Amino acid sequence: MTSTTTSQQELFRFLEDRFACAQACTECARACALRASLADPDGPMDQERVRRKGIMCAEVCDATCRVLSEQSHQDETALRAQVEWCREICLECAHVFDSHPGAEGSAQSCRDCARACTDFLTTLTA
Repeated sequence: MTSTTTSQQELFRFLEDRFACAQACTECARACALRASLADPDGPMDQERVRRKGIMCAEVCDATCRVLSEQSHQDETALRAQVEWCREICLECAHVFDSHPGAEGSAQSCRDCARACTDFLTTLTA
């Protein structure tokens, strides 16, 4: 009976972390898309960098959220690769946003998403 309880607890944690990661991806995508829309495409190079990173992060987070939301059987290796990619892009984007005044909230959304991705990855088997 203990192994069944443990299995159920592991499943609940997996599902909770998966949902938290998907939710963080959605919030990050929203924040990055907004930040990218505020950057002047014809402005200085740092504005263009913020815009490009924001768009990339929004797209990767959106794709990761869609993958996490799928109910069908998924290849764990592919799922892990997607979530790890999302985590890396979010950290890169947060770093770019850190150097841009007024982007602190967006940088924090990126860090929150990276943390949620890390938490979810711990529920996957190695």
